[in-house]
Amino acid sequence: MKATDIREQTAEELETRLNDIKKDLFTLKFQKAIGQLENTQAIRNLRKDIALVETILREKELGINADKVSGKPGPAKKKAVSRASAKKAAPGKSDEKKTKSKGK
Repeated sequence: MKATDIREQTAEELETRLNDIKKDLFTLKFQKAIGQLENTQAIRNLRKDIALVETILREKELGINADKVSGKPGPAKKKAVSRASAKKAAPGKSDEKKTKSKGK
């Protein structure tokens, strides 16, 4: 199940899909309890699918990630700054203590 495919669906379609997945999960849990389930990974996969659908439903509610459906590029991401370069750029109190103790 891909997030891009799910984002293209309407909220009503997602609700019905969510209900179907939850029914399947209940069936698998029941099969596991009576010892008939062979593929226990299916339970984990269905739980992940539920989380994905609920997340996308919430995104639609809040209007988040609407640009991912239309295919438009999102905002540019900032580059991460490494700790070493951050220390060189802005010395803190710990750097001042080091220089003072070296001079004594």
